[in-house]
Amino acid sequence: MKKSFKALNIKCGGCANTVTQALVKDFGEVEVDLEQSPRVVTLEIKDDEHEKLFRKKMRGLGYPMDDEELGAFTSTGLKAKSFVSCAVGKMSQE
Repeated sequence: MKKSFKALNIKCGGCANTVTQALVKDFGEVEVDLEQSPRVVTLEIKDDEHEKLFRKKMRGLGYPMDDEELGAFTSTGLKAKSFVSCAVGKMSQE
């Protein structure tokens, strides 16, 4: 079933490119809506375990969901990680 999630720290097309490239193998087509804030990521989720995998991969890239409770230290670390993910996404677009 297609499901949408609100993700933090996604700022631009570079971020969206990183997200889609990182998730396409496990989730198929991935849509990132850059018009909404927080950004909305829509993809096929099969079950609860599949959703847990999605959330883990997104956190690993520095893009947690807006419904996650984050401490200040964790939030800052994820923002820094998202800057790197964004840069990688921008370089792979070229």
